[in-house]
Amino acid sequence: AYERTCRYFCRKSDSVVVCVGYRLAPEHPFPAQFEDCLTAAIHFLRTAQDHGVDPSRVVVCGDSSGGTLSAAVAQALVNRRDLPKLRAQILIYPFLQCVDLNLPSYQQNERVPILLKERTLVLGLKYVNLDLGIIKEIFKGCHVSEDRRLKYQKWVSPDYIPHEFKTRGYKPSPIYQPSKELCELAESVFDPVFSPLLAEDSVIAQLPETFILTCEFDVLRDDGLLYKKRLEDHGIKVTWCHLQEGFHG
Repeated sequence: AYERTCRYFCRKSDSVVVCVGYRLAPEHPFPAQFEDCLTAAIHFLRTAQDHGVDPSRVVVCGDSSGGTLSAAVAQALVNRRDLPKLRAQILIYPFLQCVDLNLPSYQQNERVPILLKERTLVLGLKYVNLDLGIIKEIFKGCHVSEDRRLKYQKWVSPDYIPHEFKTRGYKPSPIYQPSKELCELAESVFDPVFSPLLAEDSVIAQLPETFILTCEFDVLRDDGLLYKKRLEDHGIKVTWCHLQEGFHG
């Protein structure tokens, strides 16, 4: 599916493009995909010169769940003193959090093809091997414990979405009681490898320069907006491109 896209990037940017054929879920459970991408990135950083590449100019890039993986790889590399630093990360409408699935973009675009709101969560739950029967409870936020809610509200909140993105309609969601059983069951969705927006400040502060692309008609739009804010709050340079008529895929 991505062969032509990668060849196009290669030609237009006059760069070496490495496409990682990572193992897929559900046959290979989370986090095999991330581990494959990280292994490939480390190997390439170590051997970049063999491919005629300046190791200080390596960029990670991905779209949708590939954007999640790119963000997670960039985070995993920040404390590696044995490797060259990444030059940048390019995140194209990435999925970045599973705390609040009622952000304005989720409400406005829940029925916009191809990434319907429910499909987003179905794919996510299959990825971490969780039962699809918990979808309705996760949409209500019953998987987020009181402690987590307090911790994450400084990073994931509709309050941080600029007003112009709420004009197509937004209603604050009621807060439901967390379910202890569900909170334990859904533990993996708060792992920063799955939800990079939830990484600690000490990690975010060391990330490389970033390009983020968001689309107006995309449930994941606000994930990109929230990550942009977090990075900028830590002084990371962000180039942001918003496609006003764009949709996922």
